[in-house]
Amino acid sequence: MKNKPTVVMMGLGYIGLPTAALIASKGIKVTGIDINQHVVDTINEGKIHIVEPDLDGLVHHVVKQGYLNASIKPVEADVYLIAVPTPFKDNHVPDLSYVESAVKNIIPTLQKNALVILESTSPVGTTHSIQKIIFEARPDLKGEIFIAYCPERVLPGNVIYELEQNDRAIGGIDEASTEKAIWFYKHFVKGELHKTNSQTAEMCKLVENSSRDVQIAFANELSMICDKANINVWELIRLANKHPRVNILQPGTGVGGHCIAVDPWFIVSEFPEESKIIRSAREINNYKTEWAIEKVKNAALQFKIDNGRDAIIACMGLAFKPNIDDLRESPALHVAEQLQTDGFKVLFVEPNLNTHTKYQLTEMNKANEKADIITYLVAHKEFKGLKLNAEIKVFDFCGVLNTIK
Repeated sequence: MKNKPTVVMMGLGYIGLPTAALIASKGIKVTGIDINQHVVDTINEGKIHIVEPDLDGLVHHVVKQGYLNASIKPVEADVYLIAVPTPFKDNHVPDLSYVESAVKNIIPTLQKNALVILESTSPVGTTHSIQKIIFEARPDLKGEIFIAYCPERVLPGNVIYELEQNDRAIGGIDEASTEKAIWFYKHFVKGELHKTNSQTAEMCKLVENSSRDVQIAFANELSMICDKANINVWELIRLANKHPRVNILQPGTGVGGHCIAVDPWFIVSEFPEESKIIRSAREINNYKTEWAIEKVKNAALQFKIDNGRDAIIACMGLAFKPNIDDLRESPALHVAEQLQTDGFKVLFVEPNLNTHTKYQLTEMNKANEKADIITYLVAHKEFKGLKLNAEIKVFDFCGVLNTIK
């Protein structure tokens, strides 16, 4: 294989595009593949279709330099990275159709010594399933290509830095595949590269996010207990965290995003009898969102009794976490949608979006002027200095007014 490999990135979303741009910035030729023609056209113009700090300038640079281009169809390459969605179906069963489709699309272009790496979060055994799909279609490639799994560890809003700096767990279907994948990631990752097998790497990703989910569930459960006990949960956590071995996380409206809100179900689906804490954490975090909805609905109904008219509810924040535009699995968006579905007057406020395909967005200050009830659902930085009417009813589900220190 050449000193600098050619790369195909399957999927140009929140992980695929930043990864492709970072690799291209190292002088490596990358072809990004996406099924959405608009995404392809946008990237080929040197622009981006998502919000991520520093990504727009990087994409513009590597496209202009000729190291990154986008296409609908895969081309022949030395390395194929797969970073497509892995949602779940009914009963929280993982949906691997996007992964399988991506694999089938690259099969005709695979050549001897090619390296195929799955980065999409997947159930244990998925990498070996990829191997089976490839070899059933191309038996001539048995023993001739390398296949591995390497999950990303990034924080939305800081993706480029973390893609480059964070350690990676890399597991191949065999030792040779692991070594080949390690060689590839050394081109653009400064963090330590940890060798393992594909099953362990797959489980590692699921366990990391399940651990976070359990910790958040404790904070969310505590917030509901404190509400009933008339205790300020933010003050309580601040005081409890003074203990040298206690670090309680910050509660919120629930848990969203494509990782923490989804990945634990991959473990529960495969190991239902053994994953009792993991399942319980998922249920607690989902319940916290429904609990928040009921709190707001009850306040709105009381407002109507007291004032003889419907309350206007400002839902402050729609993204799944602060300071990003990502709405995937967002509990905040679910709250706003459910309130509107139930017949309440809702103002949708999301400072990180200019427009929404389904809902009319209201500017933050205008929402503050119109609202009878303010509901903080996401702790966006823009909300921190908002001056509220002293008479207005406020629900702070995410700590905008009570940041833990």
